[in-house]
Amino acid sequence: MKQPPVPSYYRATATPYEAYAPLQERTEAHIAIIGGGYAGLQTALGLAERGVRDVVLLEREQIGFGASGRNGGFVFAGYSLGEQALLDQRGEAQAQALFGLTRAAVERIRQQVARYAISCDMVDEGVIWANWFRDPMVLRRRQSLLADHYGTHWDWLPQEELRECIRSERYFDGLHERNALHLHPLNFAIGLAAAASGQGVRIHENSDVWRLRREGSRWCISAPYGEVLADKVVLACGGYLAGLQRQIDRAILPIATYVMVTEPLGDRLDECVQTRAAVYDTRFAFDYYRALPDTRLLWGGRISIRNRSPRAVQRLLMHDLLRVFPQLKGVKIDYAWSGLMSYATHQMPQIGSSGDGLWWAQAFGGHGLAPTCAAGELLAAALSEGDDGWKAFADYGLASTHRPAGYLAAQAQYWWQQGKDWFKTRLEG
Repeated sequence: MKQPPVPSYYRATATPYEAYAPLQERTEAHIAIIGGGYAGLQTALGLAERGVRDVVLLEREQIGFGASGRNGGFVFAGYSLGEQALLDQRGEAQAQALFGLTRAAVERIRQQVARYAISCDMVDEGVIWANWFRDPMVLRRRQSLLADHYGTHWDWLPQEELRECIRSERYFDGLHERNALHLHPLNFAIGLAAAASGQGVRIHENSDVWRLRREGSRWCISAPYGEVLADKVVLACGGYLAGLQRQIDRAILPIATYVMVTEPLGDRLDECVQTRAAVYDTRFAFDYYRALPDTRLLWGGRISIRNRSPRAVQRLLMHDLLRVFPQLKGVKIDYAWSGLMSYATHQMPQIGSSGDGLWWAQAFGGHGLAPTCAAGELLAAALSEGDDGWKAFADYGLASTHRPAGYLAAQAQYWWQQGKDWFKTRLEG
């Protein structure tokens, strides 16, 4: 198998744009945002849309460098925590409200793509949850839970219908979530940046913030060749930690996930996938994949505390792909990469403030696009209007992940769940 020539398919097919200049002076702003991923970009755009013009966004690398430009591109409602756990913890009214924020975010993303003419290969055909196991109850329970408590209907896909659109004997029945979509995540991030910049947000790439401190009643943000003096600061760095506030950094685990993209398959793609919906399965350690416009197949999966090399990612994921689509044996992989997601121990986003002008938004791992969009709206409303909607996440605070022991616990939990999936598969024959 040949070595992937570039870091990712997304970077290789990114929309060209004129790079945003690094910060090279001492300047002032009402609001400074650190992090050029979805959380930071959605906050910046939300502020611009509310008429707040004095906003600066600083990114260490390039727009979408982190998880926002490396993920599977799925856009659907919900959180990593899961709907049943959310209901158990918050009760029906609060659970519905929190879930509703992400459902509204899916629609907002649709509107952003249309309003700002973002070229990101959006496919609004839903997502399929394919059952790895024979027992249909995992599907029935979730379908009923969503309908009875969240007002959300997922369509049942019987085995014969599922196998018409996914040409694999690995799956049994499935559910189709219609209010979902998929897109080119890096190009979506680039489009958000262009939309924010076009409305007055000052964006600086290659601006590594190395210190954040109070200077009188304001915050002073120091980068290698400049500084920003701001009234308010938003930390939105996700799994790519800024190292600026220990309590905030220690509240998340940066966890790696892996993605690869095949060579163009031409007619061979039709032998595997006959749907424009994206797909993931019912295991804890699930695969996720989708067809790309140029007849490639994007394939992702696994989580780990290890950020592996492209060659190692390719080797692991090829094994997973061939379990589902053995007809693709011998296919070449053109791109393989990993990315760091941010997870909290409570598996919910962390959106909050210390009360002195410092805000944060992180821990979106696993369901990133919709929750980050929701977080951006909440923070923009809070910063510009004093709205307190963000307090819906107050109970999901900055609980320490106890690194490095937390890494070991997370990996052990993953292996335990992976083992349960394996054992259940073996029992079913």
